[in-house]
Amino acid sequence: MMTESEIKQIFKDKEALLEGHFLLTSGRHSDSYLQCARVLQYPDIAEKLAEALVDRVRAENAGVPFRPDAVCAPAVGGIILGHVVARVLGARAIFAEREGGVLTLRRGFLIRPKEQVLCVEDVITTGGSLREIVRMSREAGARLLGVAAVAERSAVPVDFGAAKTVLLNLPLKDFSPAECPLCKAGAPIVKPGSRQSPTHV
Repeated sequence: MMTESEIKQIFKDKEALLEGHFLLTSGRHSDSYLQCARVLQYPDIAEKLAEALVDRVRAENAGVPFRPDAVCAPAVGGIILGHVVARVLGARAIFAEREGGVLTLRRGFLIRPKEQVLCVEDVITTGGSLREIVRMSREAGARLLGVAAVAERSAVPVDFGAAKTVLLNLPLKDFSPAECPLCKAGAPIVKPGSRQSPTHV
């Protein structure tokens, strides 16, 4: 099983642990950013991370049958990881997209009542997107097996009201815009992530 130090080294090697002044999806600012896509663009690494995540989930659910029917992830960041995790588990891979600001299943994807679902995200920051996936799964009548992610960057672990498995705990500093020391220093801010192309604001 991969260790946290090994996973962190992968992020560093692939220049996925960035330093600067970033506007997060939550609206908060940070002096660092995890760009998981820079790691997941390599299929061999994505597969190793998926296998490590599944191994960790199974270890944490020892003695309990763990056979998800579907792995559900939020677009866009969770799609690749959700797909490779589903392949390892022999499950369907589905993803939800934003429509009118709300994550929604499209393209004929369904979560059926009583199906066993694992919700997957690449990086947990505030956990907002993953919470929407959890809610969607429960509202569909599925049996939620838990949530899983490669990394969690929140200083305070996010509670989803379900079992949570994370490979890398990497709490990073973030600030409200009014309290951001980087703003006060006049540092240019960049909005990374998948909802908008990186731009200076």
